Amino acid sequence: MSDPYATIADADPSLQERLADVLELRARDSQQQAMLRAYLSEIELPPGARALEIGCGTGAVSRALVESLHCEVSGVDPSAVFVARARELGKLLHGLTFEQGDGRSLGFLDASFDLVVLHTTLCHVPDPEAALREAHRVLRRDGWLAVFDGDYMTTTVAIRPSDPLQLLVDAMVANFVHDPWLTRRLSKTLESNGFTVKSLRSHGYTQTAEPAYMLTLIDRGADVLSRSGALTAEGAEALRKEARRRAEAREFFGHISFVSVIARK
Repeated sequence: MSDPYATIADADPSLQERLADVLELRARDSQQQAMLRAYLSEIELPPGARALEIGCGTGAVSRALVESLHCEVSGVDPSAVFVARARELGKLLHGLTFEQGDGRSLGFLDASFDLVVLHTTLCHVPDPEAALREAHRVLRRDGWLAVFDGDYMTTTVAIRPSDPLQLLVDAMVANFVHDPWLTRRLSKTLESNGFTVKSLRSHGYTQTAEPAYMLTLIDRGADVLSRSGALTAEGAEALRKEARRRAEAREFFGHISFVSVIARK
């Protein structure tokens, strides 16, 4: 299968709902929240600033932008399911709006925003340079761009050579990430699209005793391999159970490196 996020508006609604649950689960993770705070701390916005999140999903980062940077925020996502969830979860926050749309063709005027954020979005976008050109267009002069994404080729749950659980996360990356190598070219890509890179930081993410998010990667990989016939249904279920046994026995290890890049127009 291809990355469902790349064509999320066409995905089965039940899959979109499951992925919406995963997005909110990840957003509640304390390490994920710390990484978000770390890169947002590098941004200084003027009073009355406007921010745009491209690929906002269920709106978790957009909600954080309103609360931490005290700015007006618009979120855009191609999934009507995600946008509906975002509106419901953000309905009590002032200055927060969501709409369905494609980040490669935004319906906003030139120079409309002081900040554009792409948080774990760009790796899922076919033709990411089109999204960056749109981000550049809608930013005001000296506006900020923040890109945060996984270096997904570092994703691992292996605790020994030839660990069978690694097959599951490798399958998840291959089938749920359009471009897992994107962060390794990100600085050059931003510069080629008119941005000046101000900082690039690595953020390590590790789960051990309570690996709620990493288990979603294992489960998605198991589903992929079972549907393709690479694993029997029984074999996939056995590996799911082994991952949970490791977590309960405090033997589980999961890691992904993330990268944040802050740039200016």
